Amino acid sequence: MATRIGSSGESAKGELVITRILDAPRDRVFKAWTDCDYLTRWWGPKGFTSPACRMDLRVGGEYLNSMRSPDGKEYWSTGKFREIREPERIVMTDSFADEQGNVVPASYYGMSGDWPLETLVTVTLEEDGGKTKLTLKYSGIDKISDKDLDDMKEGWSESLDKLDKSLKEA
Repeated sequence: MATRIGSSGESAKGELVITRILDAPRDRVFKAWTDCDYLTRWWGPKGFTSPACRMDLRVGGEYLNSMRSPDGKEYWSTGKFREIREPERIVMTDSFADEQGNVVPASYYGMSGDWPLETLVTVTLEEDGGKTKLTLKYSGIDKISDKDLDDMKEGWSESLDKLDKSLKEA
């Protein structure tokens, strides 16, 4: 598995880009991102679980996901799908949320106030010799601290490790 992580040095300012080669066909990777039964198997960093997922997979449809830390704290996120091109691309907004799906500031979870209320997430899936090249791009994070960016990189890298493992077990 190959990983490339970029931040404002390699990517445009205000973006985080992570590229990963996954040993699974593109349609299965797409399903892992868009089907709650699959998403809850891998969503969240190492040691986290994903006890809840609701998804209305259509342009304009909303999602609400939770992840639970090893110490039992739950974190919720919500957003709307802006573009869905099966099996190659998903574009969605992403915001911290409460359990009811109301957008909340990052400070609700004890994080710095530098996080925007909404970011844009683009997931691109390309065929790569029977494998899938996944590119995850977060936009709109130009004001977050270096520590928050490092935490975000680490969390996403660990989540994608779990995705890779779940795809191999499927």
